Amino acid sequence: MGLLLAAPQSGSGKTTVTLGLLRALRRRGVPVRAAKSGPDHIDGRFHERATGRPCPNLDAWAMGPRLLASLASGDGPLVVEGAMGLFDGAPDGRGSAAHLARLLGLSAVLVVDAARMAQSVGPLVAGFARHDPALPLAGVILNRVGSGRHLAALAPAAAAAGVPLLGALPRDPTLLLPSRHLGLVQAEEAEGLDLLLDRVADAAERHLDLDRLLALAAHDASAPPPRLPPPARRIALARDAAFSFAYPHLLAAWEAAGATILPFSPLADEPVPPADLVLLPGGYPELHAGALARAGRFMRSLRDAAEAVDVHGECGGYMVLGETLEDADGHRHAMAGLLPLATSFRQRRLHLGYRAVHAPLGPFPGPWAAHEFHYASTLRAEGEPLLQARDATGAALPPMGLRRGRASGSFAHLIAPLDPTDPAPALEAAP
Repeated sequence: MGLLLAAPQSGSGKTTVTLGLLRALRRRGVPVRAAKSGPDHIDGRFHERATGRPCPNLDAWAMGPRLLASLASGDGPLVVEGAMGLFDGAPDGRGSAAHLARLLGLSAVLVVDAARMAQSVGPLVAGFARHDPALPLAGVILNRVGSGRHLAALAPAAAAAGVPLLGALPRDPTLLLPSRHLGLVQAEEAEGLDLLLDRVADAAERHLDLDRLLALAAHDASAPPPRLPPPARRIALARDAAFSFAYPHLLAAWEAAGATILPFSPLADEPVPPADLVLLPGGYPELHAGALARAGRFMRSLRDAAEAVDVHGECGGYMVLGETLEDADGHRHAMAGLLPLATSFRQRRLHLGYRAVHAPLGPFPGPWAAHEFHYASTLRAEGEPLLQARDATGAALPPMGLRRGRASGSFAHLIAPLDPTDPAPALEAAP
């Protein structure tokens, strides 16, 4: 039913291995498809460059079985990249890559960073293979192998674990992907990306068992496309290097339901196009705060739009709707001033976790499954909160976000509505 590339922990090289496999299969003429497990806005865009096809997110915490099955459906083999470690998810394991594999019947292959181990790889792989009898490992790929001598020590130990060895990629600094504080640099910003993808594919051709991996990726399940009602008929969507974290499955479903998506670039100082809803998704406004503050035509049109239609910001978009945004160097930049909010990146602090949220008013009434992931600090937030929220355990959280007039926003990235007729795992945690 498809292949899941997972790992014992983040930083093991899953993305590099996934991109090499995807590009190598595409060069063979295989119509391979990719998906990303969990709430990741960055890796999927690299997958799309490798395959030339859309890459949805498959989130076992936020999405019900029908939505997951529909997003996984399509023509051609399916390769899913896991998030974090194989069994890492909510405290009860929901939302992990292993949970997704069980729901969709994916074959799991473990990518192990072997740079600092030898025979110890054996008990590590054996432990992962035996941890969950419902999810036996279909294979292991060793990454960052130092030499032939190193591989000679690793391979017998991996074989003793009873899990097929499907390849061993050498340690090679030319295969590293550029990164920043939320993960990889965005695909649109990575210079020479196609050359890098071809280098990674060359390594996959030489060092991975592509035929066996392709057999594991075979996918013959089909399901009807998701039906998600759009929040408006015409949606003005900020889209550029500062606003890139919009979920493709939501945009595609809204368009399929008859909505029109009208992209525009605040960084290019483009005005907000006429629409029934203005949406500012997350991204990296902290890296472009000066340019955004100088985008007078965009800012004026945003304020004008908020007098007539709903304007909503998620995470980075939420910060831009505020009054000021302080960058990492301590410089404060004036933002739109639509919400009584001041945020800062001068003292970074990680906020991370699934959220079940409900907004009594606004363009996205709940309940919704959502995710929070940012390093910004809130210096000031006054006025009417937007969301009631619970975390992944069901514990109540302080109200999130703000609402003033037609403007609203929060740090929550909305993933999917919670449908009581097809309960997602997060439904129990909804307010």
